[in-house]
Amino acid sequence: MTINQLSQTGTNLLQTALAKPYHYRRSGRYYLRLRPQGTATGFFTLSLRTTDKATAMTISKDILTTLKAYHFDNPEATWDELRERLIDIAESCLTMAHGDSSLVAYEMINDEHHEALREASAKMPLSVNQQRAVGKALEIVEAAQERLKGRPGKLVGIVEDLKTEACSTSVALSPSLSVLRSKPLTFKTLSGLYMDELKENVEASTMRGVTSDCKTIAEILGDLDLKNHTRDHMKNLRAKLLEDRAGSTVKKMLNRLTAVMKWAVNNDYLAKALTDGLKPTKGAESSREAFSQDQVKALMAHAKTLPVDAWQRWALSLGVITGGRIEELRQLTKADVKQVAGVWVIDINRDNGKTAKTKNALRVVPMTDGAYGFDLQAFLEFVDKADSRLFTLGGGQFSVLLNGMLRDVLSLKADRTQTFHSLRHSLAGALKAAEVPVGTAESILGHASGSISYDLYGAGSAVEIGRMAEALIKALAHY
Repeated sequence: MTINQLSQTGTNLLQTALAKPYHYRRSGRYYLRLRPQGTATGFFTLSLRTTDKATAMTISKDILTTLKAYHFDNPEATWDELRERLIDIAESCLTMAHGDSSLVAYEMINDEHHEALREASAKMPLSVNQQRAVGKALEIVEAAQERLKGRPGKLVGIVEDLKTEACSTSVALSPSLSVLRSKPLTFKTLSGLYMDELKENVEASTMRGVTSDCKTIAEILGDLDLKNHTRDHMKNLRAKLLEDRAGSTVKKMLNRLTAVMKWAVNNDYLAKALTDGLKPTKGAESSREAFSQDQVKALMAHAKTLPVDAWQRWALSLGVITGGRIEELRQLTKADVKQVAGVWVIDINRDNGKTAKTKNALRVVPMTDGAYGFDLQAFLEFVDKADSRLFTLGGGQFSVLLNGMLRDVLSLKADRTQTFHSLRHSLAGALKAAEVPVGTAESILGHASGSISYDLYGAGSAVEIGRMAEALIKALAHY
């Protein structure tokens, strides 16, 4: 459904004061209903394209802001007033953090905003200033779509152009920015501002990682005034981080540094961010080590000693035979264990608020009966007895208990070079050793560019799932 400016009674929503919006849920998906003030008719309903309530509320707020953003009900609005609104909208599009579900939703919502703006320009009696604002707003929406795909350059340019024009008319700095510019700006202060904005849009687990990385960087940079930072300051930071950390860890932390610094530039806290090309190339490969086949066998031997109704038995077993990520497995429901084309699979999806690392992570993975002694029938009986979710623990406790069991069984070191995630590396190694084609291996592990989940019931699904099942049988046949 697109945002049509006219309701069923012909009321123009961009020129009409709206009553308090009404949200409701149908078949698990959230909808926003708008109504002009002073009337019980003329409803306008928009699908928010998500089953997650928090995401729906964020998108809803954005839609309502957009409908009022351009002073379409005020033909006397000056260009300066409209430009200030455009700057706010462009900066919001540039700096908003996204989860997997909101990325998909905002792509759709931006398409709808674009159509709404074009219809407004064509059909409404707008002033010259308003038409100018619509033209720039269309550029912002198009650039926002690029930013959602990891290409922020156009949006950055629009923000800079609008702000340059604002500076030419001697617009005063806001008190908060004036204060910040008059005092030294440390990374501790800057990252605090960044995280305060970020926290409303990311999950708690992600926020813990951001906080930890920023704290470490802040301790090294100390009292350095970032308004005067140099390339040498950044290179020295990298050297300090590399002293006692793996290259892959440092690369992740420098990605975080870059995000904070570029956010600061985009929000006018800093004039520059000298972080491009800073990430280490040598030693930056993943420090995670695969389990040896003897270790995998030991883990499965332990799993088989656990009761058939013990969640640990099946969480560990699925990690071994499917290579599923720990959070993918934790979120599995009864409905996600199914037969497709005669093959029992686990379906990794985003239904009912579940999350996935990327679009490519959405997939089905066949389960190989007998691999390392895996008992498919016993697992299906476990599934049948579950209420809805197969595993009821929260993400933190689920991970801690499973990784703790691995350390106990295999007497692992505490350096985290081998964790539950290492099972993915082990399966990848087994697929490679069995000379499974790269495309098939990627489909199993969720790295492929064309995920099987997008055509799960299409004409080619039976062939693809059969190919994946055969590949896993071949790779795990000796175990």
